Amino acid sequence: MSTRKPSFTNAGMGASPKTVEPPLEQLRGLRRQVLEIIDEVLSDSSQATDAVREQLRQHIAAHPGRPEEALLEHLSSLRSQQPASSDPDARADPDDPAPQGDLDVQHLSSPRLEAVLRDRMLMTAFQPVFDLTTGTVAGAEALTRFVSDSGDPADYWFAEAEDTGLRTDLEFAALESGLEAALNLPPHLFVALKLSREVCLDPRLPGLFDQTPVAPDRVILEVSGKFPQEQAASLDAAVAPLRCAGVRLSIENTGSFFAGARHILRLKPEMIKLDPILTAGLNLDPLRQELVEAEVGFAREIGAALTAQRIETKDELATLTGLGVTLGQGYHLGRPSVQPREWAKWGGRSRHLASPGGRGRSTRT
Repeated sequence: MSTRKPSFTNAGMGASPKTVEPPLEQLRGLRRQVLEIIDEVLSDSSQATDAVREQLRQHIAAHPGRPEEALLEHLSSLRSQQPASSDPDARADPDDPAPQGDLDVQHLSSPRLEAVLRDRMLMTAFQPVFDLTTGTVAGAEALTRFVSDSGDPADYWFAEAEDTGLRTDLEFAALESGLEAALNLPPHLFVALKLSREVCLDPRLPGLFDQTPVAPDRVILEVSGKFPQEQAASLDAAVAPLRCAGVRLSIENTGSFFAGARHILRLKPEMIKLDPILTAGLNLDPLRQELVEAEVGFAREIGAALTAQRIETKDELATLTGLGVTLGQGYHLGRPSVQPREWAKWGGRSRHLASPGGRGRSTRT
């Protein structure tokens, strides 16, 4: 990664007493601020904002290499979605208690969720995770799919579970489904299971792995979302027995690189997952390439594997490979599947992933 510092000299400025920042440096400063804002939104762990985060990811994908335009479009879209108030002069008094009706809404029951939990009306799809250095499948990430007529994506179901107090129960049902389905994967592949910090801290978690025939050293627990620094010690203690048995830990979506580094150094995970925002249009953005290169070096220093998510083009793949990222997943490499026949093909699958040689970095001008 380049260590060249910005120049603030007055060359070519005559005798002007003012130091005028070059336009390129202004743009870099603006881009850093935009990336920090986007990073903060995407690292929010609240399930109530899942739809907002997904919408932001779609805007980023629609504007590869142009995060400023993506953020502006996202904010405009959110503003247009806000319902108009019937009383323009109405003001919310922060000292007034919340209306009782609002509290009741948060505790409404969900018959369809209760049916899913009762009848286990959910299934697991696996998405292959490739070793980018060999072109072979190294593992698979478990993704939950729901059996219903609504066609709602998984995020909607988990958000509804959050609102009705069933989030943890639904996550455990998804974990059980994933572990059961993993028995049909080729036995040498690792199995990545995503879970929230609340489930990591739940005392039922160790018992779940006592009951499964899946070997602990095949399992990678992906801790999703941002968690407070004061919870790092509790999380470390909660997963320590599982890690002693061979289960590995992955930290996903850690938020700001420098803020997340403290959590990572405390937990010492075996895997770090790059935020998807760093992948979309990476080949067009030298600044994000430097961020990825920094994370590659950091992961190497602590002995962790670095995984890229949502790789959707060959140029993104080539850039990631050139920067030293060793694991990756995304539609360009392989889509999620619920078919065991498809999973079986991953056992010996090898393919040409990216052009050999070169660093994959765009030239900065």
